[in-house]
Amino acid sequence: MFQEDGSSSVTSSPLPMFPMMTLSPGTMSPYPWLKELKPEERGLYLIHLLVNCANHVASGSLENANIALDQISHLASPQGDTMQRIASYFSEALADRVLRAWPGVYKAFHSTRIPVVAEEILAKKMFFEFCPFMKVAFVISNQAIVESMEGEKMVHVIDLNATEPAQWCALIRDLSARPEGPPHLRITGVHQRKEVLEQMAHILTEEAENLDLPFQFNPVVSKLENLDIEKLRVKTGEALAISSIMQLHTLLASEDDLRKKSPSTPMNNGIGVNLQRVAHMNQSTLRELLEKDTVNGYSPSTDSASSSPMSSIHSPNIDSFLNALWGLSPKVMVVTEQDSDHNAKNLMERLSESLYFYAALFDCLESALPRGSLERLKMEKMILGEEIKNIIACEGVERRERHEKLEKWIQRLELAGFANVPLSYYAMLQAKRLLQSYNCDGYRIKEENGCVVICWQDRPLYAVSAWKFRR
Repeated sequence: MFQEDGSSSVTSSPLPMFPMMTLSPGTMSPYPWLKELKPEERGLYLIHLLVNCANHVASGSLENANIALDQISHLASPQGDTMQRIASYFSEALADRVLRAWPGVYKAFHSTRIPVVAEEILAKKMFFEFCPFMKVAFVISNQAIVESMEGEKMVHVIDLNATEPAQWCALIRDLSARPEGPPHLRITGVHQRKEVLEQMAHILTEEAENLDLPFQFNPVVSKLENLDIEKLRVKTGEALAISSIMQLHTLLASEDDLRKKSPSTPMNNGIGVNLQRVAHMNQSTLRELLEKDTVNGYSPSTDSASSSPMSSIHSPNIDSFLNALWGLSPKVMVVTEQDSDHNAKNLMERLSESLYFYAALFDCLESALPRGSLERLKMEKMILGEEIKNIIACEGVERRERHEKLEKWIQRLELAGFANVPLSYYAMLQAKRLLQSYNCDGYRIKEENGCVVICWQDRPLYAVSAWKFRR
């Protein structure tokens, strides 16, 4: 499979030798040869199977999709290496998409499942601790807010996803240490669960009292798409900051998407994925498997933004929401979003892009925790696995994980009337120091158009940008 110099050879690739989709599932070891695959071959074949399975699902060939899923089940494992783990969640997502074609079966299958809210919150807290992405976003956001609020006596911060009090505890400490003295701070937290807001209010009030900073907390129990702007209670004379951490993408459904209910009808299989490109890959981690070859010129990080027309930046929900925020005249609005294109109408494009993106995140956890770690399993299943399922299995209003690239957010926010605020050198310095504290060479940060992009190796994962009201 591999040449002496370490590069791969298409002609010697094991893929052509694999008996693709020719065996029917049976009860007595239907695919004994699968166990003989080496890790690199197994990774290649899992990619091949996922691509083929997705094509069958998109075209409505469910018998062949079932065969592919059965083969994947013999190779994938949520406790295996990166490729095995990610294949488990992508195959589950594809199976979930198939089930949604029969609403009765789907509802019956899920009727007794009880969502464990406390477990989900715990998983998000663990992801916050083990991976630096949100901490970096918090540091950069707070620095942008502090700089924009210099000299202000009345500061109002609106948090559109009030789940983590650590960000605002740090802001309270920063504002209390201002040379000119602390301002009066009011934080409005938006969240659909009342108990989450109550806990945040308690923690932040206690922190402000300890530092003798005048403080008020305004809870708004609401989903983002149902938010009544009046409940934010923005007052004349106060300087306004808005923080959105991975929330705006949930409003990106187009008018066509809003009319869709489920993927019950087969989708056009579209561009597919060039399997000859897959045959070139020869590295052990999924990121390397996916990105090793550039012979065919395909790179989601460069092609994805151009694959969607300019008109796609318009959608009724996000347009009206951004217009409403613009009407509040914020001094600064800091936006953090996933930096990848998972909002294509085409299933195969979404599969290809999300494989790259989540491969990097699974590699992050591989570097941080052992494979048998219960914390790692919970984060992968409850956070990454659920996002993958939403991207692959859902359509219409049910598909909320509509991630897009930074350049499209820049276009969208500028059209809404906002002006970009370049992030400061000090904000970049703080972010780099935080990443260095993790003692991991994989995490990187770069400046792009005055914004900050947080990467794993050279794969962009999250982008932080700052904006202000422009008349």
